[in-house]
This record gives sequence, structure tokens and C-alpha cells, in this order.
Amino acid sequence: MPKGEFAAKELIKKRKKQRMLNKAWKRKYFHLKRKFDPVGTVPMAKALVLQKFVLQQKQPHSGLIKCVRCQLIKNGKIVGAYVPYDGTINFIEEHDEITLQGMGGSQRGQMGSIPGLKYRVIAVNGTDIYQIVKGKKEKPKR
Repeated sequence: MPKGEFAAKELIKKRKKQRMLNKAWKRKYFHLKRKFDPVGTVPMAKALVLQKFVLQQKQPHSGLIKCVRCQLIKNGKIVGAYVPYDGTINFIEEHDEITLQGMGGSQRGQMGSIPGLKYRVIAVNGTDIYQIVKGKKEKPKR
């Protein structure tokens, strides 16, 4: 560590270099979430369903994961989203308006054995998907 009367410049330079090695600080400082995340800085976004499809789980799990490909309303970007709960995919049709939420994987990534999906569906046509599946509410017609 530099010492002495003129050490301040060296210490500042060293601190700056160490800061750049911190991934979270760098992401915040350069506004990388705003630039590269399709949803942007908000926690949820609305989208239109383009197609329904299934994915296979990653090893060691097996099974088919029901998903939708959708287009975000705010910027037109196309993303994939996981549809939670059993039989929920039957309540979603093409051109429905859905609300997406991040899945919560580490470093804004995928979660668990679901390959490449960062978002999940939480509402269809403005109605909570869990309420629809349980039969407490009916999906609104558009």
C-alpha cells in the first residue's frame, strides 16, 4: 500500500480498479440492466402471447415444461416465459394479454432446471393465474 505525502493519487487509482471487479457495482454504474434487460428496470411487464410450446427439463430432472413465447408491449421484444401450476396452459390462448414477472434466478438468469427462461406468467387478461386455476375467478374474455 502506498504511503507518504503523494500517495492519494495511487490509492484512488487502486480503489477504482477494485471497484470495477465488483460485478454488482459495475452493472449499476454502467446501467446495464436498463440497456440489456428486455423488461427494463421494472419488476413486471405486459405482453401478448404469440405461441405455446414445451421444453424438456435439464438433467437430472425429467418432464415437459409448459411455456409461452410472447411479445412485450412496451418495446416489441420477444421473450419466453414459464407457465406455472398444473393445467394452466389450457387457460392461455394466443393473442391473450399476459403479465410477466422475473423468475428470480441468480444474476437475472434462469431458475433451477428450466433452461433459458427468465420470466414467468402471473396474470392472464389482468386476472391472477392462480385464482383462475383454483376456480375462484373466471378468465375475462377479450
